Amino acid sequence: MLALITGASSGIGLQYATQLACDYHTDLLLVSNQEKELQQVAADLAARYGVKTISLYADLSKQDAAEQLHQYCRDNQLVVDILINNAGVFFFNPYCETSMKRIELMLNLHMTTVAKLTRLFGEDMIARQLTAEEQAQTICGKSRRKGYVLNMSSMSAWMAMPGIQTYNATKAFIYNFSKALWYEWKHKGVNITVMTPGAVDTELFGLAPHLRRLAVALTVSIPPEKLVKRALRKMFRGKKADMPGVINHLCTPLLKHTPDWLVFLVMKFIGKYQK
Repeated sequence: MLALITGASSGIGLQYATQLACDYHTDLLLVSNQEKELQQVAADLAARYGVKTISLYADLSKQDAAEQLHQYCRDNQLVVDILINNAGVFFFNPYCETSMKRIELMLNLHMTTVAKLTRLFGEDMIARQLTAEEQAQTICGKSRRKGYVLNMSSMSAWMAMPGIQTYNATKAFIYNFSKALWYEWKHKGVNITVMTPGAVDTELFGLAPHLRRLAVALTVSIPPEKLVKRALRKMFRGKKADMPGVINHLCTPLLKHTPDWLVFLVMKFIGKYQK
């Protein structure tokens, strides 16, 4: 199998690449806008796990990025069995103090490119016919499907938090978009799973190291390797959506009814401890 992973040079994307190579012996097409780091990751994984790796530098925030990536796969006769839409950005900023360029970048990266990649590669997966050998294969105790798509949303999809208003909205799009497609594609042999984690212990959110350690200790934040192991298991088992963490499940219903005073308090706290 071949897995296409966006944002694969670091953080959660790197964990997806590592665990797919290690636990599932999957060949990898790794995509990122960090060219040097991506090449190093590809070389390391190929040497460590004996899988085929391809590194592709690309700016996925461009309007035609999805079409270019899909055409690259066609030109090189690469059949993508697993698509993991992981690339993302995060910033905490008042909306009118955020440049139009950064707003457009997030909208394109989280929504336009995700929707297009899912459409282009999903259509290929649906049209694919599995061989008899592939039909006999099982993954995580389930019969192999024509293809798998894993989209990364966030627990913040249920939040109306000032400062991360664009991030929240784009993650809500990914969540609802993915769940709707699960129903459309289930009987066509393609599974799509959306993950909605809370805080993940990466540098994405810009928290100071001691606060990151505290968040993990309190189980408010989850290590990326633990998140990815769970996500891959859920994807291969055909799960529609998943949110890791008991605390997250308990907090989610409350997010829709957060009192205003608490919203302002959180805003002040986050602003204080951002790097």
